[in-house]
Parts: sequence; C-alpha cells; structure tokens
Amino acid sequence: MKLIVFDCDGTLVDGQHLILDAMQSASKVCQISYPGDDAVRQIVGLSLMEAIEICYPDATTEICLGLKDAFVARFQELRLRDEDNEPLSDGVLEVLEQLNSDGYILGIATGKSTRGLISTLNNHGLRDHFLTLNTADDGPGKPHPSMLLNAMKDVGARPENTIMVGDTTYDIHMALAAKVRAVGVSWGYHDPDKLVAAGAHYMLDHISHIRKILDEAFL
Repeated sequence: MKLIVFDCDGTLVDGQHLILDAMQSASKVCQISYPGDDAVRQIVGLSLMEAIEICYPDATTEICLGLKDAFVARFQELRLRDEDNEPLSDGVLEVLEQLNSDGYILGIATGKSTRGLISTLNNHGLRDHFLTLNTADDGPGKPHPSMLLNAMKDVGARPENTIMVGDTTYDIHMALAAKVRAVGVSWGYHDPDKLVAAGAHYMLDHISHIRKILDEAFL
C-alpha cells in the first residue's frame, strides 16, 4: 500500500489571485490595513483562522472572525464567477492519471475547507483520483501531523510507504512530524530554499519528475 498525499493550493492548483483578492477585500470590509501580498502568500496552506491571526497579529478575536467571514464571502463570490479560476499546475492531470494507473493510492491534505476542496476537485474532474481527503475542517491544521495520520489510517498505509508532496514549509514540517517522506515543489508559494532548509527529502521542479522520486523512495 503506497500512499501519495498532495497539498492542493500551490501544488495541484494555483488559486493565488483568488486568495489575494479575497484577503484584500476582507481587509477593506473590516477597515483594517492589508498586510501585503507577500505576507499573505506565506500563510497559504494554514487553516484560514490561523492564517488571519498571523497576518493580523494586533487584531482582536472579533476582528479576526469578521475578516474570516468577509474572506469566505468574497472567495465564494469570485469562484462562482468563473469555474476555471484555479488552474491546474502544469502536468498535474496526466501525472495523477498515471499514478492511479500504476496502483498508487492518492490523497489530499489541505488548509482548504472541505466544501472548497470538493468544489476545486469537481471543477477539474479530479474527485475520483483521490481515496482520502483531509481538510482544515477535520481537526488541527498544518503543520500538525493529524491530516497525514488520518490519511494513512483511512487507507491502511504505513509511514514508510507514504509521501507528502507540497509547496510550503508547513507541508514539510507536517510530513516530518508524521514520520513520512517530504517532497517539496518549486512552483508554489514558498521559496524552494526554505523547503530544503525545513527538511524536504526531495525537491520537484515539475510534477512529471515524481516518478524518479517514487522509484528511489519506495525501493
């Protein structure tokens, strides 16, 4: 039983413009200074409330809750305008189909809500590719190992037969905490050097190169 768990935002899809727009809009609605695009990119992957608390460290709980509600409202509005607003990263569909064909079990661990993740997967026709889905709604968010531990439990995989693929240091730290191999990708939200420094066992410059890593990791 060989399990490959993928992050979603920044790894499988690029919804950067939606996230930045929604956070800017939430800041305006709540009349609080926007922390800037770079700051927001760094918290992609965390659960929404935790991300907001990091981006707005001086905000009260009430303001953070208001920001969360405003962010969700704007994000859903943007998503409804265009079903293709979170494009797949290059090569993702072909690689997922090949991994399924080769017998790998696939899963997702994401800071998205369950509703948001299902919407993204359905928009791209990907829902049937994944056997286990774990989101911010299911318990502690990244970098806590809970989502990976749940994924392994769902499918009966062991840590030595599991790989986590993601674009942020939160993904790498989660993988290490769960004692699984960590694979960083270079096309996401965190700088590749940060992923290596965080402890990534492997780095991917393109998702099609994952087969070489799997052959080495699962010897």
